[in-house]
Amino acid sequence: MRRPRKSINQINVVPYIDVMLVLLVIFMITAPLINPGVIELPSVGSQLAVPVAPLEISLRNDQSLWLREGASSPVRVSPEELVTRIHDHQARNPDQAVVIAADRAVRYEDVVRILDLLQQKGVRKVGLLLRPQSG
Repeated sequence: MRRPRKSINQINVVPYIDVMLVLLVIFMITAPLINPGVIELPSVGSQLAVPVAPLEISLRNDQSLWLREGASSPVRVSPEELVTRIHDHQARNPDQAVVIAADRAVRYEDVVRILDLLQQKGVRKVGLLLRPQSG
């Protein structure tokens, strides 16, 4: 009499566990032996240059342009005078940044117009000044 064959519906996971334990032991032994790379930072011979305060262009609701140079009070300027003053500052200091601070009620199109003017006249390092959201 022949017995009917039963199908095996289980997987024997013992060999997989054995392999994983062997790998774990190998990694535990070799991990302390691995020497992490040491980063050697460059040194500076002199003091680092203090960054220059950016020139701040303010665009107000009435479409007027105001330029603040450093800690001085803002001065109303025309678009041509604005570009001339910025070029003078960037000729003296090539790292001079320029930021545009527009009133919340100013149309996006007007801000883009100022950005486009500065780009056409070759003004470098232009950004937008934003107030961080509180909370």
